[in-house]
Amino acid sequence: MTSLGAKTEMAGTTNGVSVPVNADTDPQVLVRHIVARARAAMAAYENTDQERVDDAVRALAWAIYKPENAEMLARLAVNDTGLGDVQSKIIKNTRKTFGTLRDLLRAKTVGVISNEPERGLVKYGKPVGVVGAVCPSTNPAATPVNKAMMALKGGNAVVIAPSPAGYATTSKTVDLMRAELKKSGHPEDLVQVLPSPVSKELTQALMDQVDLAVVTGSQNNVKRAMQSGTVAIGVGAGNVPVIIDASADLDAAAAKICASKIFDNSTSCSSENSVVILDEIYEDAVAALELAGGWRCSPQERERVRNTLWIDGKLNRRVIAKDAAITAEVMGLPEDAKSSSFFMVEEDAIGGKHSFADEKLSLVLTVYRAKDFADAKRIVRDVLDVTGKGHSAGIHTKDMEHAKELATETDVVRILVNQPHTFGNGGSFENCLPFTLSMGGGTWAGNTITENLNYRHFINITHLVTTIAEDKPSEEELFGPFWSRYGK
Repeated sequence: MTSLGAKTEMAGTTNGVSVPVNADTDPQVLVRHIVARARAAMAAYENTDQERVDDAVRALAWAIYKPENAEMLARLAVNDTGLGDVQSKIIKNTRKTFGTLRDLLRAKTVGVISNEPERGLVKYGKPVGVVGAVCPSTNPAATPVNKAMMALKGGNAVVIAPSPAGYATTSKTVDLMRAELKKSGHPEDLVQVLPSPVSKELTQALMDQVDLAVVTGSQNNVKRAMQSGTVAIGVGAGNVPVIIDASADLDAAAAKICASKIFDNSTSCSSENSVVILDEIYEDAVAALELAGGWRCSPQERERVRNTLWIDGKLNRRVIAKDAAITAEVMGLPEDAKSSSFFMVEEDAIGGKHSFADEKLSLVLTVYRAKDFADAKRIVRDVLDVTGKGHSAGIHTKDMEHAKELATETDVVRILVNQPHTFGNGGSFENCLPFTLSMGGGTWAGNTITENLNYRHFINITHLVTTIAEDKPSEEELFGPFWSRYGK
C-alpha cells in the first residue's frame, strides 16, 4: 500500500477504516488512504474467478436479506432519518436484494463473458476499479447494499458516501456486509464507508479520487460528480405522472396506484406524483381512488395542503415521507382524513416548480382532468417538463395502441403499463427491468445511462477479435435505394 507520509498517522478506526489524525481538516488525505485500502483489497480479491465473485455477492446480499438484519436496519433507518415506515423498508431491504441477486447470478462479469466464434469475437469482463457510491437518506440500507453487490460483481471495491441523515443506518449496514465478507474469506475492505461526520467536502474528495462515481439522490451531488473529472453515473429526479385511460379497469388501477403511492410513505423516486384521468371516466376513477384509500380534498383543503407542502420554496420536512395521520394533522385536514391512505388535490392547470406539478415526496397525489387522450399525453409531458423528464411515466389501459402512443411521444426511459410504479420501475418479478434502486433518465435528465443501473455499468470489456469470412456487401445493396429515388 502506498505510504501517505507523516500526515497519515492513524487515530482509531471507523468500519475498519483507519482515520488520519487530520481527517477533519484534510478530506483529500483521508480519502486517499481509504481508496488505497480499497485498491489493496481488490488486489487480494479473487476477482477473475466468477464463482468466488458470486460468493462475495451472495455474502453482501445475505447481510441485509437475513430476516433479523432486514428488520433491524428498517427500524434503524426510520429512527435515523424520520422518513418512511418500517414494514415498507423491510420489504425493500429483502425484495430489492433478492431480485438484484437473481439478476447478478445469471450474468457473467469476469473472465470470458461471451464467446461468439461465428463473429470471431471473445469478450473478457474486467473491473472498472474503485467505485464511489453516493447514497440517499431515503434508502440508507438498501441502496448501499444494492450498489455494493453490483460493484463487487464486476470485481471492484466500493466506498460508500452516505447521507449524513442516514449515517447510522448506512454505517451499520456496512458493518454487516464486512462481517459477511470476512466470514466467507473475502477482503473486508472491498466495502468501506466514509467516516463520520460526512461532509460535502469529504464526498467531493471521494468523487474526485475513485475510478467511477455512482450517485443516487441529491441532484446537486449528481451535478458535482459530473463536474469532478471522474467517470460518473448519476440518475435524475422522479415525478411520475400516470394516465388512467377510458378503457382502464378502474378498481384495479386505483388499487395499484394506492399500493404504490403509500409504499414507504412515497420516499421512492418512482412513486406516482400525478394521475391524469380522461374526462369521460373522471368521476368514476376518482371514486375508485377514494375507495382504495384516497382523501379527495375540497378546494379549501387543497389550499391548506399547498400552503403546508412548501415552506420558503422547499418541501416541508414535517410532511416529507410521513405517515398519513401525521400528514393530515400537519396540513390541517379534517379528522376523518387521518384514516385515509393518501390525499388527492385536483388541479386545472400545470404550475411550475414548487407547485402541485412538482415532485412532492409525500402522500399527496395531484389529479388532472384531460379532455381526451391527446390532452392526457400533453398533460403528462407538461408535468415532466416541470420535474422528472427522462425518468418514467405510466398508463392504465386495455388499449395497447394508446400505450404505444405514450411511449412514442414521451421523453422518458420507462413507460409502465397497468403496473404500480414503485414495484415495477426498479425491476419486478413480473417485468423485464433489472432490479435496482437507481434509475437513469438519459440525456433528458442529464444522465449518462438510459436504463436501470445494473452490473454492466460496473465492468470494462476487452474484445478479442479474429478474422472471419469477408462480410462486404455490394455497392448496389448499400446505395441502391438511394439511387432509385434520387439517381446517382
